[in-house]
Amino acid sequence: MNLKTYRYTSLKFDFSLLPNLTKGEITQLHQDHSIENIFIDSRNIVVSYKNIFIAIEGERHDGHQFIQELYSKGIRNFIIEKDVNYIEFAEANFFKVESSIQALQQIAGKNRAKFKGILIGITGSNGKTIVKEWLAKLIESVYSVYRSPRSYNSQVGVPLSLWHINDYQDYAIIEAGISQMHEMEKLEAIIKPNIGIYTNLGTAHDEGFPSLEEKAHQKARLFKDSKTIIFCKDFPEISNALHNLPNLEDKEFIGWSFEDNTSNYFVETEERENGIAIRIPYREEFFIFTVPFKDYASLENITHCLLLLLHEGVPIKIIQNTLNEIRPLKMRLETKKGKNNTYLVDDSYNNDLVGLDTALHFFAQQKQYQKRVLILSDLLQTGLSGDILYKQLAERIENENIDQLIGIGSEIQQLKSFYHGKIELFNSTNEFLDYEQTHPFHNSVILIKGARKFGFEAIVQRLEQKIHGTVLEIDLNKITHNLNFYRSRLKPNVKTMVMVKAFAYGSSSHEIANWLEFHNVDYLAVAYADEGVILRQHGIKLPIMVMNPDPRSFELLHHYNLEPEIYSFSLLNDYVNYTRSFDYKAKIHLKLDTGMHRLGFEPFEIEDLIPILKKNPHIHVSSIFSHLAASDEASHNGFSAQQAMSFKKAADDIISYIGYKPILHLLNSPGISRFPDYQFDMVRLGVGLYGIDTTGLHPGELLPVSTLKTVISQVKHIKKGDTIGYSRKGLAIEDMKIATISIGYADGFNRKFSQGVGMVKINGKLAPVIGNVCMDMTMVDVSEIDCAAGDEVIVFGDEPNITKMAKSIDTIPYEILTNVSERVKRVFYTE
Repeated sequence: MNLKTYRYTSLKFDFSLLPNLTKGEITQLHQDHSIENIFIDSRNIVVSYKNIFIAIEGERHDGHQFIQELYSKGIRNFIIEKDVNYIEFAEANFFKVESSIQALQQIAGKNRAKFKGILIGITGSNGKTIVKEWLAKLIESVYSVYRSPRSYNSQVGVPLSLWHINDYQDYAIIEAGISQMHEMEKLEAIIKPNIGIYTNLGTAHDEGFPSLEEKAHQKARLFKDSKTIIFCKDFPEISNALHNLPNLEDKEFIGWSFEDNTSNYFVETEERENGIAIRIPYREEFFIFTVPFKDYASLENITHCLLLLLHEGVPIKIIQNTLNEIRPLKMRLETKKGKNNTYLVDDSYNNDLVGLDTALHFFAQQKQYQKRVLILSDLLQTGLSGDILYKQLAERIENENIDQLIGIGSEIQQLKSFYHGKIELFNSTNEFLDYEQTHPFHNSVILIKGARKFGFEAIVQRLEQKIHGTVLEIDLNKITHNLNFYRSRLKPNVKTMVMVKAFAYGSSSHEIANWLEFHNVDYLAVAYADEGVILRQHGIKLPIMVMNPDPRSFELLHHYNLEPEIYSFSLLNDYVNYTRSFDYKAKIHLKLDTGMHRLGFEPFEIEDLIPILKKNPHIHVSSIFSHLAASDEASHNGFSAQQAMSFKKAADDIISYIGYKPILHLLNSPGISRFPDYQFDMVRLGVGLYGIDTTGLHPGELLPVSTLKTVISQVKHIKKGDTIGYSRKGLAIEDMKIATISIGYADGFNRKFSQGVGMVKINGKLAPVIGNVCMDMTMVDVSEIDCAAGDEVIVFGDEPNITKMAKSIDTIPYEILTNVSERVKRVFYTE
């Protein structure tokens, strides 16, 4: 392909012309506006007459509920599915459609239809985002490239991605993902890829399809009209699906293989000192590239990229030079603790306007500290002139309540002419780091957002709180997945209380609580008042139940608006007396003992409990609850049913006397799975949120949230007969190689994992513990593993699996999770 750059006019439209773009009707037109930007999230919309809000009604969120708020802020253009009281919004424009998502797709599809460059569509089970990012990096050295932000590959994410294709790109790279039947047809209709990449096929979203073969066919529909399709023939289901597409005579298939040496595109690899050499045949020539990866997934992903580059005629020298810069990408926003009571949001893998919107949206959810700091580099390859770009940027940032803006780079200096808040500008990262030495941050949440060339990792390293190399990573997207998994099993209007006690099962409570509040859970529960205080101090506003209050903590309960569990007469009387002078009703949660025999009023005590409640109307019973003793064990179903009956009777007796109906709740995580008839008004979600299924009913449906990682400190070669560790418990029965890893029982790695019981994962292989687990370190057998000091070690995650680990030392997964020491750094991330 030549280096011609296509130009066209970006899609902008007058509100009055919406009927030309999508099916619907204008139900109110106060003043016609030219629309330039589309928003679907009320929390990150920029107030401007040029913007339109599309109200989408989802399973748990309804955009129509935020029209009043947005109107009061100045938004005047809306696409709706439901009628509104138009008199209340006299100065607004409304366009009513049957489906807001369909309208969004059709409008974005019009923008895609105007694009004259080459659009590359990517689908598959895994690797979509990494292939997209690597491909963009490799192409942008020659051409102007747009890529969809992060993992914007859904029915909503794809049209938002297409909407942002601008007037200067030669290529657009869009990923598409589906989770059920007949979704891809809608995406194909608006993406219309010229070239397709089908990455691979795995088990993700199996539940949405009748078979693996059908899933392969559904994904392949993205390429119905594509001219060229790149895929790996080692997945026969993919090959079969693609060859069942229509108009095969018009398609070029580039089906490559690591396994079939008779293939026209048989790809060979060879390990070398500086990486892996990949030998690729293409059009009767052979090309050899060196890449810095060894793992299969990365080699598969980069091969897709290389074949596309060869197809597009990118010069070989440019490809290899750019490959030298390719590294595993950090495709996620990370939050981590910083020095001096700061909290860092690290997002430095790219810096464009769409990515900035995503980062600012996530930043707005962080409430750890009141002061908000944004560190931002030049925005690269936007296609906009500096004055237009930085004027838009200033308008965008001024909507975000930023207390301090730090700009780094030569171009961002222009921001000073447009931004009215506190701003400090530096020409380079090093110049800022020199400044920071004498001007450290305190009590702030800091978003660090920079293009890769600015090396903002140096800023993160400077500001991050230094803790040793062991880290517990918590995937917030998996938290959301598990939350929605359980919500999908609830009857309409059943509320959700989430347990964030015990440091949120080891995951760090206020970060998890912040994420749960964003996802609209109804209640939080903690064990002790101190835990609730920490949540309030970090800005959590949800109702919080304290499960084990103490009279000495009543003042904290009152000051921080925490609601105690009341489980005994002495505790009730103490709280009644403490709250008697309050000018508001004091909320409590009554715990009934229906068979657990731990805490709670027993059924025979209800008769004495009721008069106390009636005599003290300043006490308001917010909820009545009990706890199933064996909800995860089918052998005790009869006992669980007996508990439910006892609970219902006692609760009904209380309600009949107090004259109002509190929330009733009985079920924990396994109970939600096994007893849908006992949901009452609310359920309590605990360890299930973190991906642990103690019932065995949902294999593969819950996702492990936490990954405990450490690093190799040293590798040693041990001779036959030598011993290893304390008490010489490790014995080399032959010459062997061991690695000392930076985790011990002080970090939460149980001593019972000693002497071969425990296993860790290093470079894709399991390594057994040898000798005894020490306080701060552990030795493992790596005789069969190629590894070196500094290599990553997986202690638990997908594998080793935390449930199997717990069984190996005769304990429960809860204990493994909650034993991770607070000295282990927690890193939270989201795709």
